Amino acid sequence: MSIEDFIIDAFCLVEENFKRVVEDGILRKRGYEPKLTDGEIITMEIVGEFLGIDTDKGIWLYFKQHWFEWFPQLGSRSNFVKQAANLWRIKQKIQENLVRELGGYTDSLHIADGFPMPVCKFKRAYFSSIFKGVAAYGYCASKAETYYGFKGNLAISSLGIITGVTTAAAHVDERESLWDIVDNFNGLLLADKGLIGADFQQQIKKEAGINLQTPMRDNMQDNRGKDANSWLISTRRLVETVIGQLSERFHIEKIWARDVWHLTNRIARKILSHTVALFINKSIGNEPLQFERLGIA
Repeated sequence: MSIEDFIIDAFCLVEENFKRVVEDGILRKRGYEPKLTDGEIITMEIVGEFLGIDTDKGIWLYFKQHWFEWFPQLGSRSNFVKQAANLWRIKQKIQENLVRELGGYTDSLHIADGFPMPVCKFKRAYFSSIFKGVAAYGYCASKAETYYGFKGNLAISSLGIITGVTTAAAHVDERESLWDIVDNFNGLLLADKGLIGADFQQQIKKEAGINLQTPMRDNMQDNRGKDANSWLISTRRLVETVIGQLSERFHIEKIWARDVWHLTNRIARKILSHTVALFINKSIGNEPLQFERLGIA
């Protein structure tokens, strides 16, 4: 697939779903409509993120230099950034629509995991005023390090479709933030050892219809069968793949924003870009998560 085809496919998906999530297709009830349409803005963000360009300035500059003929109404960088940030909720709704169309919410199996989102280098954390009162110190077990910032929590379907995502201060217990990503589905949910606990498992099953299962620690007895633990561990690798893509291609662990509003927009467009790429990949017969099959550098 050429980059031209990817831009066109992304734009068509955005336009189609924009009309579904915005009543009458009209977002602004007062004032002048922006010269660059909201669909064009969101498309630019999706394409930029997929190409690994994750800053507002970088996306604006890329399209200014390479695709101005396709987006001739592209104005100043400040207007682009403001319009893009104001559309954060629309991006979330479009992504949710795509998940429904892909059958992500009705999947009987989901997998959850977390990832660190440091605000700054650890040595600078004490002096940093960025996200003061919002970010916090936390510990990342997979990297065996303490950091200052946020913790992302993610849920995916058995195909790798992102069905839930939330961000909390790094010190917040995963048991608390998990509730924010299980609203749209039920059934079997696989998570890591940090969520071990019979009481919590019973609570989430009763209140959310979630059958939460985690691998057991080495010193714990497992009554689920001799192969249950190894199956859980191997199956959970899929969420590690998705988090790896979000970290390496979409740079979700890097925080360039300086306030919650812009951070929310950055996360929304990364999740939407991942979902759009998966949607297009699946529609042309590729394995959903094999983004390299799209042939776009």
